[in-house]
Amino acid sequence: LAQKYDPQRERELRAWIEATTGRRIGDSFMDGLKDGVILCELINKLQPGSVQKVNEPVQNWHKLENIGNFLRAITRYGVKPHDIFEANDLFENTNHTQVQSTLIALASQAKTKGNNVNLGVKYAEKQQRRFHPEKLREGRNIIGLQMGTNKFASQQGMTAYGTRRHLYDPKLGTDQPLDQATISLQMGTNKGASQAGMTAPGTKRQIFEPALGMERCDTMTIGLQMGSNKGASQQGMTVYGLPRQVYDPKYC
Repeated sequence: LAQKYDPQRERELRAWIEATTGRRIGDSFMDGLKDGVILCELINKLQPGSVQKVNEPVQNWHKLENIGNFLRAITRYGVKPHDIFEANDLFENTNHTQVQSTLIALASQAKTKGNNVNLGVKYAEKQQRRFHPEKLREGRNIIGLQMGTNKFASQQGMTAYGTRRHLYDPKLGTDQPLDQATISLQMGTNKGASQAGMTAPGTKRQIFEPALGMERCDTMTIGLQMGSNKGASQQGMTVYGLPRQVYDPKYC
């Protein structure tokens, strides 16, 4: 925090405060403000009557009360709470950078209110506009350009809802599809396709291995890829529905 302290801004603040209050701060800038007297006089010059009573710096609580009155006064003057230092930042020398930032914010607020200040920045004034309710209702029927525009838009080339949109590649020299029954090359082609070798829906498709010397099988032949029931029998099978007994031969 100490490294952020700007000596040049201190000289500018010193010149502004001394010119406004008519009092000299002293060799040490922060020590000259620590009793709160000059700070109270500064805000009273900017806005008369901000601090009703300025305590004589006899004891520490007098100084802390002056600083507290100054902080409350600049809050009412318009300085934002996040720009205001705490009393101990100045009185106990814990954060001089924040004290400097608060004084610059006060100078900016004074410049905004029309005071002749060569320090800080002038805040932008709030431009509040009020529109008649009828004007607001009329605006609901206007589509702004941020929502896009339908200028020059038409339904040329549009097909009926639900119909396909035909695509073609002009580089291939194909004609444009003229009717809804034309299938473009991008959709694939059935050129040369036939139903040769196709079986009726639901029938089995026989698979065989020609490398084994097998002949083409008919609809009654079971190929090896389907498995084999060679050597299978019903030996040991029980009547359907009877339970199967499970036992351990070690205990029989």
